[in-house]
Amino acid sequence: MIGFAWPWVALILPLPWLVQRLLPERAPSRALALPHASVQVVGKPGAGGALRHYGWMLLTWCALVVAVARPQWIGPPQQMQRTGRGVMLAVDMSGSMRTQDMRLGGVQVSRFDAVQAIASDFIDRRQGDQVGLILFGSRAYLVTPLTYDLDAVRAQLRNVAVGLAGRETAIGDAIAVAVRRLRKLPAGQRVLVLLTDGVNTAGNIEPSVAAKIAKAAGVRIYTIGIGSRSTLLQNFFGQTINAPGQGLDTAMLQQIAKSTGGQFFRATDTHQLAKAYRAIDALEPALKQKIQRRPRRPLYPWPLAFALLCFVTGLALRARRHLPWEGAS
Repeated sequence: MIGFAWPWVALILPLPWLVQRLLPERAPSRALALPHASVQVVGKPGAGGALRHYGWMLLTWCALVVAVARPQWIGPPQQMQRTGRGVMLAVDMSGSMRTQDMRLGGVQVSRFDAVQAIASDFIDRRQGDQVGLILFGSRAYLVTPLTYDLDAVRAQLRNVAVGLAGRETAIGDAIAVAVRRLRKLPAGQRVLVLLTDGVNTAGNIEPSVAAKIAKAAGVRIYTIGIGSRSTLLQNFFGQTINAPGQGLDTAMLQQIAKSTGGQFFRATDTHQLAKAYRAIDALEPALKQKIQRRPRRPLYPWPLAFALLCFVTGLALRARRHLPWEGAS
């Protein structure tokens, strides 16, 4: 089916006629007295040529009006699954995320490798939600705005490198960036999942202040503290020893989650990390609703091309017959 995005543009169709009616008429030119009767005036075109010329100009105007009205092909309705919820993922990219104290499929991997694998599965389950991605280290960066294109979010998470955002950890700034984006969504549908393995060591906003801003904006924050309780280190002789896990401020993460209506999860291995994401998935189910959407394809280039063809044809006709611009009276 063909429709118009701006059908009201058709109101300007009679504009050339109105302009011609409102402009004052030109005074008739004086007759030319010829000194000899044998001299004749040659070259005045007939009325038929003038009518054809202005007919092409009229077609040009009508085609331009049709193009401006934005004709479009409207396809049949398609069912789409959508919710009003927005889920922003904030992932720690500081240098400590390189620590290889996680196991995935029986292989020792870094913390960030585990996050990439398990968070990607979480993203796949958010069909119908808008999902965005924030990476933070010394500063917080919005990598992917809220979008229904989950493949784009997953690709961005897969293609980043640890340390890209700096070696420190700006947790407060990451929360502030997420709140700025989520507050545009309807109340009750704003969710932030924040994952870190450290303490707030950088940024302009303290995490406690950022949590108050999030609470005022109606953003629920689920925090995940990742990292083994004991870290494998190498001593001077190259031998591996166990050292107590350090650097994770669990009290701060618990307070952020509690004050905003979310929950805190501790993930010391990939099993617990996957369990945390599944718990969040259950707490924030994607309540899908059916929405009808009709695909639209613009058609304005066709009348625009026709208008250009008519204009060129009219100019050629005028040049051939030497028609004046004013037209025949």
